[in-house]
Amino acid sequence: MSSVGPDFDPPGPRRSRRGPMTVAVAALVPGALVGWLVWQAVGDSGGGGSTSATSTTSSGAPGASSAAPGSASAAARTPSASGTDDGKPPSSTFSGPATPAASDLPAAAGPLKGKVVVIDPGHNPGNFQHSADINRKVNIGTNWKECDTTGTSTNAGYTEARFTLDVARRLRTLLQQEGATVKFTQDGDRSWGPCVDERARIGNDAHADAVVSIHADGSAAGNRGFHVILPASVHSGGADTRAIVAPSRDLGERIAGNFVRDTGSAPSNYVGGGTGLDVRSDLGGLNLSTVPKVFIECGNMRDSKDAALLTSGAWRQKAARGISEGIVSFLRG
Repeated sequence: MSSVGPDFDPPGPRRSRRGPMTVAVAALVPGALVGWLVWQAVGDSGGGGSTSATSTTSSGAPGASSAAPGSASAAARTPSASGTDDGKPPSSTFSGPATPAASDLPAAAGPLKGKVVVIDPGHNPGNFQHSADINRKVNIGTNWKECDTTGTSTNAGYTEARFTLDVARRLRTLLQQEGATVKFTQDGDRSWGPCVDERARIGNDAHADAVVSIHADGSAAGNRGFHVILPASVHSGGADTRAIVAPSRDLGERIAGNFVRDTGSAPSNYVGGGTGLDVRSDLGGLNLSTVPKVFIECGNMRDSKDAALLTSGAWRQKAARGISEGIVSFLRG
């Protein structure tokens, strides 16, 4: 997803727009920054979980490890995921749902028993075949925007839609192991969409305790790192985010901190002023949500170094773990 367009912009290099800078970063746990700086001193591993940027946020669960990616402890807690293309070069076509029945599995006993998490894999592999459908305008409260877009891709053609589904499925497995009930907005099981207003409605109707929308950006080469998008306070038309602004920030900060720890990636060097956090009022998926929700842009697909990470199955497992640990921390309080 681009940081400059509607909810979802089409593929291609684009100029980024700096979102509103966030505050209160100093309150985030410094452990992740220390771990990242130590790892940076060792050097960029190329494809196993490194990015270069300016500064970092952290606010993960107490006791979370700050082991650097590539270290023995980090490797020990990065299991291979079933039902994914872990470690394999991406093919040019989408192969369909990797774990089609996973959402029907009963939740395991665990600390998140009774909690509902909705995962929103950005875009849909079939969107490009349904331009008329996804270009239809929907009301997002503040204005009207496109139902959805195709998303972006790496220069080699690995699509954002494929990336988001893979990370989402890995994340589902991790959260189910913690006892959560996990619902998807789409699992490659529909030909296009859903539209951004329906994506928000799915989380609302599920009375989700947390919703995370997974994306990868399509900015200019040289722009690197991840950022978490938080809802602005919006009260217009059918949008009213006032009740979810504070809990969504808490969720986003915890995800950002754990994402640093688990992936070794640094916060975006082009959005959020180095905090890894961005506040936006132009995204229908956030504006129309009535439950705590954030987006995460896991990296920039148009930068070759970030693309090397995003196309690595091992790194995607770390990304899923970082997001999962942030959600677990948020839901356990």
